[in-house]
Amino acid sequence: MAANIVTLQDATKSYQLGKVRVPALRGVSLSIGAGEFVSIAGPSGSGKTTLLNLIGCVDTPTSGTVTVGGFDIGTLSERKLTDLRLHVVGFIFQSFNLVNVLDVYRNVELPLLLQRVSPASARRERVMELLTRVGLHKLAKHRPSELSGGQRQRVAIARALVTRPKLVLADEPTANLDSKTGAEVLDLMRELNQRENTTFIFSTHDASVMAYANRLIRIADGQVVQSDQPSMSRSSWTHASV
Repeated sequence: MAANIVTLQDATKSYQLGKVRVPALRGVSLSIGAGEFVSIAGPSGSGKTTLLNLIGCVDTPTSGTVTVGGFDIGTLSERKLTDLRLHVVGFIFQSFNLVNVLDVYRNVELPLLLQRVSPASARRERVMELLTRVGLHKLAKHRPSELSGGQRQRVAIARALVTRPKLVLADEPTANLDSKTGAEVLDLMRELNQRENTTFIFSTHDASVMAYANRLIRIADGQVVQSDQPSMSRSSWTHASV
C-alpha cells in the first residue's frame, strides 16, 4: 500500500468575523495515499476550499494536525511552509492564474526560476517536455490572451507539474470550461497521474466531474460525510454539463 502523502487528524479551522467565530472545518480526519486521484466534493460553503487550503499549506489548522509530505504544517515557520508549497505541492486554479505579460514558455518556466533551477538548458528541457505532453509545444511563444480556455488550463497544468511535485491540487479545474474541453482536461490530469504517479486532489460540486476520481471525499458543513468510490460512471460526463 502506498504511503500517505496527506493525513488530517481531527483538524478544525475557524475564522473570526467581527465578534463571531465561524467554524469552517469541524474535526476532519482522513488520509490520502501517494498516487491517488481524489475528488473533494461539496456545495459552496461546505468547507472544501478550506480543506484544500490546509492541504496546500496556504493555511494552518486551528486545532488538530495536518501532515503533508511527512511534515506537520502546524509546526512549520512561514518560510518552511513556502518551501513546502514550492517543492512538494503544485496548484491548478479555475481562473488559470497565468501571468498575462509572459508567454506560455515563461509561465511554465516560472516555478523553476523560483526554485533557482540551473542551467537554463535544464529548465528548457523540462518546460518543453511538459508543453509537449499537454499538446502546446507549438504555442510556446504565445501569450495567454491568445489561447482558448482549455489551452490556458493546459498551460496551468504544465506549470503545476514542471517542478515534479508529489501533490497537485486543482480547485474546480473545469469550472470555466465547456463540457467537452473539461473532459479533455480531466483526461489529461488522469494520464499525468498515471504516468508520473503524482497525487491529484481536485475539488468540485459537479457530479460528472466527481466520476473521474478513483475516490470521492464528500464534505458538508465542515465534516467528511463520505469517502469511497464514486458511484457514477465516467460515461455520464457526456450527459452532464461542467
